[in-house]
Amino acid sequence: MSTAVPTGSDMARSADPSDDDTLVVDLLDAAAAARPATTAVRDDGGAWSYAELADASRTVAAWLRGPGGVAPGDRVVLRLGNRREFVALYYGVLRAGAVAVPLNPEMKPFVLRGVLADAAPAVVVLDPSEAKAVRAAVAACGARSAGPGELLAPGGQLVGRVAETGSGRAPTAAERPSAGAVAQLIYTSGSTSAPKGVVCTHRQVVFAARAIARRLAYRPDDVVLAALPLSFDYGLYQLLLAALGGAEVVLADAAAPVRVLTVLRECRATVVPVVPSLAEMLCRLVARGTPPGHVRLFTNTGAALAGSTSQALRAGFPGAAVVAMYGITECKRVTIAEPDADRERPGSVGRALDGTTVDVLDEQGRALPPGEVGEIVVGGPHVMAGYWNAPELTARRYRQDPRTGRVRLHTGDHGRLDADGHLYFTGRRDDQFKRRGVRMGTPEIEAAALDVPGVRAAAALPPRDGLDLRLVVTGEDGLSAHRVIEGLAQRLEAAKVPASCRVLARMPLTPNGKIDRKALETDAH
Repeated sequence: MSTAVPTGSDMARSADPSDDDTLVVDLLDAAAAARPATTAVRDDGGAWSYAELADASRTVAAWLRGPGGVAPGDRVVLRLGNRREFVALYYGVLRAGAVAVPLNPEMKPFVLRGVLADAAPAVVVLDPSEAKAVRAAVAACGARSAGPGELLAPGGQLVGRVAETGSGRAPTAAERPSAGAVAQLIYTSGSTSAPKGVVCTHRQVVFAARAIARRLAYRPDDVVLAALPLSFDYGLYQLLLAALGGAEVVLADAAAPVRVLTVLRECRATVVPVVPSLAEMLCRLVARGTPPGHVRLFTNTGAALAGSTSQALRAGFPGAAVVAMYGITECKRVTIAEPDADRERPGSVGRALDGTTVDVLDEQGRALPPGEVGEIVVGGPHVMAGYWNAPELTARRYRQDPRTGRVRLHTGDHGRLDADGHLYFTGRRDDQFKRRGVRMGTPEIEAAALDVPGVRAAAALPPRDGLDLRLVVTGEDGLSAHRVIEGLAQRLEAAKVPASCRVLARMPLTPNGKIDRKALETDAH
């Protein structure tokens, strides 16, 4: 299997004409040189300074490059929760010249098997408490995950165990990867039933992080509360933004969101990235105690915040501003609004990042004037390098601009621009959406439903018009909605499990023999 950037459309070169040779790990090293004693990352078990974090990442890199270790371009899966070890591992993988593949620990074996088969990792780092089914999935893909050189000791310690067992060396300057080499694969649901890996080179990641940092301006005195999964690019980039600003990142357990407010108070967080579900929960909880006055900034992406939620955040956290953003993993971030811009421009998600472009096109690919709704198309050095092992999907989503010849991302999302260049997001393509901040597609949910014994046909109906995610199935006699939902909970992350399920005797069909989704939606109303 090739480990190179997809070349079907010459993605890496056309997406980014810059000759900047900065690597992602250089952001950490610059922070360690400028502020060695400043706390870089903290979790329930303790904290590491920027110098300590950089040293830990070097130890990881040395272990990875040891006998029988990884080669440049090899994939290393990081299936861990929000903990310090993840951060050292992430930077260590990149320092070793390998490709980081962060995966959510909540990804069930049904989905994990497909992702591992696609990524073909050389190493998979697992929490020592992982279930047998997960370890079996890892063993089936042929990756190394345990043994004398296992990165994580039973107590969760990283550096000591690696130092005892690792006999490798850190890469030399001559072995330094190029900025055009792949840094990470971020798996996101695409237009097929299985998640697809978005290929991100060092140059693209660094450009995106710097462009976002210029807008959000994290400061050395900031404490950034990272309560979103580090496998989610929104969560992962908090590490890079903090390094660029010299800020501290406090990791909260993404699987225990109710505790987030407690952690927020204890660490006196100043910056809090949220998705709507987390924001709404914080608003409910904060009303029960003294309003925290130390939060200065909430950022939001993943799905639009309701106006009432933005108001509740400002009311519950005096002095905090709310920044709306729009992004997609395939180019990381697209637009960022000014703080509290929703007060003057309700629904706006801001203007394009510096050095990037946003166009709204009609079905014929023609640019639409301000105010008209069409497909959001993005260009610039932050447009990633396509999808791993998916040239056809890459060709559909990443297309050459007929005017410039450069590759642009056709997001499949719809919106409009105003006369000043502010973007207003209006909706996603029919089969893709975000729920609880997690991007997903109906084919992925339907594929999992069809894996439930007794299910013969399945149609997932995305949230719209006040209705939550729903599922319609047909199946064997005696099949119950409860059994289907229970089966999905064993196969999918919680956010992807539909709120309701209907069991029909037969599916309505179109003249072409396809499931008539319009009929199902009409019946749902």
